Amino acid sequence: MKRLPLVSAIVMAMLMFAVPATAQQSAMPGSAPPAAKAEQDVGAQQPVTDPNDPLFGVPPLPKGETSLVGGTVKKIDRIRNRFTVEPYGKSKKMTLEFDERTHIYRDGVETTERGIQRGDRVYVDTMLDGARLFARNVRVVTGAAPADARGQILAYDARQGLMTLRDELSAAPVSFRVTQKTVVTGAQGSSAPMDLVPGSLVAVRFSPHRGEHNLAREVSVLAVPGSSFTFVGTVRHLDLRTGTLVVQNQTDNKTYELQIEPGMLGENVTVGSNVTVSALFTGSGYRAKTVASASRQ
Repeated sequence: MKRLPLVSAIVMAMLMFAVPATAQQSAMPGSAPPAAKAEQDVGAQQPVTDPNDPLFGVPPLPKGETSLVGGTVKKIDRIRNRFTVEPYGKSKKMTLEFDERTHIYRDGVETTERGIQRGDRVYVDTMLDGARLFARNVRVVTGAAPADARGQILAYDARQGLMTLRDELSAAPVSFRVTQKTVVTGAQGSSAPMDLVPGSLVAVRFSPHRGEHNLAREVSVLAVPGSSFTFVGTVRHLDLRTGTLVVQNQTDNKTYELQIEPGMLGENVTVGSNVTVSALFTGSGYRAKTVASASRQ
């Protein structure tokens, strides 16, 4: 009977060691289970990656406006992801870069960079991405449609048939040839070769044939100095100090900057107002003759 206390002590000790460690720890307030704590430690050790890191994801598109460039592909480098385009009517080539963000279409069907071939005619929406010129959209056209250009005539030599145009997309001079086969039309659709004077606004369609990239197939005269125009739309900007009125014309949805005289505007003409403007094209811009608000139309 004297050994019973010793046996009881041994049994009690065995029972204490048989209790799971998790149960002992769960009995302690404020402590987490080992498994959960291990998961927390693993999660804390995982690095947080930047979604814009080029090693882990595609960076966002650059901010800013796009410019349309049309021309012929002269070279493509699929290793460095870039290609060279010779714009229509220009001799200086442009190098454009592309990546996963670029959308490429061949005759309207989306494809990969394999859809761009040397000699293809392309239209590219370009953006500045830092110091490089990035191609946001590339449209490859295999049909026979001619390329387009639009701008203001800087000089025209009728005897040599040579015209220089300031392109509105790049603001760079573009030279092309006008021959007897070139169709020249005015605003009313009539032939107006005499309207090809410095200061005139024109739209040009170039020949699609190789070797004739600087030959004008059609020239449409949009405005000559002294022409009158009517703009109907919304005032987007107004600066009385400089006499500047910017109207978004509802006919073509383009914005036009017009010069106004002091006292020409009524008190109810403000930014956001609907107006009708009668203007004169001077060759260097538009000068408003009358401005009427919607309440007086």
